[in-house]
Amino acid sequence: MLRVSPKHRDRHAMAWLPHLAIRCRNLHKSYGTGDACVQALRGVDLDVHKGELLMLVGPSGCGKTSLISVLAALLDPDAGECEILGKNLRHLEREARTIFRGRHIGFVFQAFNLLPALSALDNVAVPLLIQGVPRHEAEAKARRLLDRVGLGNRTQLPPSKLSGGQQQRIAIARALVHAPQIILCDEPTSSLDHATGHTVIGLLRDLAREEGRTLIIVTHDTRILSFADRIAHMDDGRIVETSTAPPEGFHES
Repeated sequence: MLRVSPKHRDRHAMAWLPHLAIRCRNLHKSYGTGDACVQALRGVDLDVHKGELLMLVGPSGCGKTSLISVLAALLDPDAGECEILGKNLRHLEREARTIFRGRHIGFVFQAFNLLPALSALDNVAVPLLIQGVPRHEAEAKARRLLDRVGLGNRTQLPPSKLSGGQQQRIAIARALVHAPQIILCDEPTSSLDHATGHTVIGLLRDLAREEGRTLIIVTHDTRILSFADRIAHMDDGRIVETSTAPPEGFHES
């Protein structure tokens, strides 16, 4: 993969572009007006390589949620540019942006966000059904992914009959079922114990790497940092540092 030093990055930006899943420059976002104005993003620059596992860390209120919402094409920045898979989504109409997000971006949430009235199989099939994929095809793909995450014998159970770790596995299968190129995860292990969290992140990483997918994980969980290729540290609306992952077994004091 082509590497360009940060000093020369702008001069070589177009050479880098084919190797990037995400490229953000000088992102700004604020909420409210006047004395109530809160600046969530204050000039964020971020490159995420295709096939990379990037973890986004920082204190509460530092802008992580706003940044991942921009990356998900759910929130427009006030200023700056963000290209996702080479497309600046601000230039797309709302419907085109929704279609792009549905095809190319998968989500794994802290609270799982499974539909309680549906079985595991139907929960995983939902993204395909929304896209108009025939039910038999959607269910076949959902069943294959549930097998991959070790829940092939739990397909007809509702979320309430499954453990937290099993529910997160369903959420992972749902995030992958439409073959997205980018997967965004918001605190995916915060509701899980240490062993289950490691198992879930390892499974997610392995499944994503098989297809060269890009993973971005927002987390406060220092126990999973060793799974990352790089870690982006945020503070006060900016990315203040990027680093490589700590060694296996690292725990922050």
